Amino acid sequence: MFGADKGNADKQDGSKLHVAMVQARFNEGITTALAEACRAELLALGVQEKNIRHVTVPGALEVATALQALAEQDEYDALIALGCIIRGETYHFELVANESAAGVTRIGLDYHLPVANAILTTENLEQAIARQHEKGRDAARVAVEMANLLEELE
Repeated sequence: MFGADKGNADKQDGSKLHVAMVQARFNEGITTALAEACRAELLALGVQEKNIRHVTVPGALEVATALQALAEQDEYDALIALGCIIRGETYHFELVANESAAGVTRIGLDYHLPVANAILTTENLEQAIARQHEKGRDAARVAVEMANLLEELE
């Protein structure tokens, strides 16, 4: 939930991590802001610039394919999905939102790799703009925390 109490994490040291972000270009103004906020937060969490990879794809449905290719390289401790789907007048919104989310989740489970999903699904552009920075930062925090947690659990 936007503005929710997310609690405090204790596994926020990204200094040893390699992270890749996949950004959908559809609704590019929003997704670029997501990516910029995400990168800035990764750096603030200690992830080294040289250990951040940024890939772009046409839209939200293509994000999972790029995530899969990155996961297969076995070079990353966490992946991040960035996109923006804004409701329109047809069923297409539900199809893209549901299928992109399922694909992103599947990559994490299939490859035992944390994938932070920051593909926004909003009713309108105003909601997307209101969330673009916070959700980008959240994705970075989730990626770092989960990468550290999975390392601890192995």
